Amino acid sequence: MLDAGVITNYALFGAIAQMLYTAPVATIDADVLVGLQSPDRLDVLAPIYRFCHDRGLEVEGETIRVGAWPVQFVPTFNSLTAEAMERADTTDFEGVNLRVVRANYLAVIALSTGRAKGFARILALLESTHLARDQIATLAGRFGLAQAWARFEDRFLDE
Repeated sequence: MLDAGVITNYALFGAIAQMLYTAPVATIDADVLVGLQSPDRLDVLAPIYRFCHDRGLEVEGETIRVGAWPVQFVPTFNSLTAEAMERADTTDFEGVNLRVVRANYLAVIALSTGRAKGFARILALLESTHLARDQIATLAGRFGLAQAWARFEDRFLDE
């Protein structure tokens, strides 16, 4: 898709990316942030679906089956996700070099959702050796989430 100009960039995020930093977690699909040529279109994902369809990949609801994995393509939806995609690391993932969102961005994206499973993701990332509280605080502050981070710390981390 990159070579064909369908997308401008990509990075794995969500539970699949988290597994790079923590113990495996249950997930039913792979989430991929994508940068698009024309993000202002109403049918923003149409070029991706067309590209995949032309290569015989099956659409399953809101995902596209790529090998054994249902993949959900998610356009960057704010400045946080755009920066997370741009600053992603390239890593070997089961023998394939893939771009993966860094742990600090995964945590702050999860914080921004305010969902319980996002909070669980943050706690798992903090328990790993890949992330420290100050990294989350700094990034959260840059994206207007300092109060959300303070509430999270009060609720889950401060005793």
